[in-house]
Amino acid sequence: MKQSLFTITENRSLTETVMELRLRGDTSAVTTPGQFVNLRLDGRFLRRPISVCDCAGDTLTLIYKIVGGGTRQMAQMHPGQQLDLLTGLGNGFDPAFAGDAPVLLGGGVGTPPMYWLAKTLIARGVPVRAVLGFNTKSEVFYEKELKALGAEVTVATVDGSYGVKGFITDGLPKQYSYFFACGPEPMLKAVWKSTSTSGQLSFEERMGCGFGACMGCSCKTLTGYKRICKDGPVLRKEEILWEA
Repeated sequence: MKQSLFTITENRSLTETVMELRLRGDTSAVTTPGQFVNLRLDGRFLRRPISVCDCAGDTLTLIYKIVGGGTRQMAQMHPGQQLDLLTGLGNGFDPAFAGDAPVLLGGGVGTPPMYWLAKTLIARGVPVRAVLGFNTKSEVFYEKELKALGAEVTVATVDGSYGVKGFITDGLPKQYSYFFACGPEPMLKAVWKSTSTSGQLSFEERMGCGFGACMGCSCKTLTGYKRICKDGPVLRKEEILWEA
């Protein structure tokens, strides 16, 4: 974990409620797709955990959804302002398990970590298929960016206004070697039930501290409770125990 000041270089809208934030600073602690940062906002007691969408050189890309006062405050920030970030948080995905035909599953704002993961796998010569899930067409983002990397992308919308009608599991290919998933817990539970291979799931949780001290984001596993911020956010399919 590292605490650093980052400078905003861009803060733009992707959809009506989703923003893309680009920052420049010390990214040396950001090493693995699936990690997250915890950023401090003036006047807010708790930091905001945001997954890393991409990391290249000294540039960090974060994507966030405007859902409350803190994220509305973020949406008003402009280039040149600085943000205090804790970086290098979380264990991230392990691309070594991908096999030769992985599928990447991103639901809503669970999509951003899939971008850096896809970029990493494709750079290793691994073909990538991605399935992105949204409620409706107006919420879709990063489809073009993933395609530009060389990924084969399927979009599923609940209302059928774009792509496959249904949930993200309705867009699963028939054959795949492994899966990586990030999204809200109901989606992850559906993926856990529907997938035919091993995989890794990245959990979205409210976090108090972001580094394992408060135990506020614990998840029940085969080996006891794990802290999503410290032991996760990525857990293996086989170790997760879902509550009835």
